Amino acid sequence: MQIWVDADACPGAIKEILFRAAQRTKLPVTLVANHYIKTPPSKLITFVQVTQGFDVADDEIVKRCTAGDLVITSDIPLADEVISKGCLALSPRGELFTKENIKSRLNVRDFMDTLRSSGIQTGGPAALSSTEKQAFGNKLDQWLAQNT
Repeated sequence: MQIWVDADACPGAIKEILFRAAQRTKLPVTLVANHYIKTPPSKLITFVQVTQGFDVADDEIVKRCTAGDLVITSDIPLADEVISKGCLALSPRGELFTKENIKSRLNVRDFMDTLRSSGIQTGGPAALSSTEKQAFGNKLDQWLAQNT
């Protein structure tokens, strides 16, 4: 069992929480991204750099994760794929994606994508708040308590 991180867009504060959790629980954390990401020296924390390209990091995570793993991502289609493999998906904002809510999240994502492609400005996500960091930490701790 391990934690996979869709690291291209994962906020630094969330990575730091994950690095501390790896050291505390001795659970491996692997960051996957298409650009270099500095990680602390630890046998528990690894970084996999993939080539540039659309969804290359996502595809690598899907290929490597196994049932019971935790995947940290804001990418709804990636969350859907890893949930189908028996993994759990958690957003950096503390939202847990499950079999019960992922399809509705995909529908909203597709709707917003349609709006953007028709020229409507939908704006990007807000900066990560301290409440969201705390929500992430709480959900991560719950998962760790159940799985370590």
